[in-house]
Amino acid sequence: QEQVVESGGGLVQPGGSLRLSCTASGFTLEHYSIGWFRQAPGKEREGVSCIRRDDGSTYYADSVKGRFTISRDNAKNTVYLQLNSLKPEDTAVYYCAATPADVLTYNWARVPYRYWGQGTQVTVSS
Repeated sequence: QEQVVESGGGLVQPGGSLRLSCTASGFTLEHYSIGWFRQAPGKEREGVSCIRRDDGSTYYADSVKGRFTISRDNAKNTVYLQLNSLKPEDTAVYYCAATPADVLTYNWARVPYRYWGQGTQVTVSS
């Protein structure tokens, strides 16, 4: 069964860091572009970051540029999202998703994603 599973969320103080993991099973993750999305209570889901399947190009929402870093470890079939300098407004459920579609700077958050995880909660609070 093809699926992705997120892990690594938790409670962290403002300015702190977390590393989220997205591990795939049932398919080879490097053949897919992987996106991270988040949804805060009462807000729409938004794209956070994406790593392209073929050349590893990375894309970020303006709100996280310079603070978050996406990377992949093909040997572990896992994509990571490093969250640094966290702010209370980063509090949300974070989801990873996989798409075989070609993604580019202008469309990575809007293309159809085939596999979605269940999400991991990130709470930034003092």
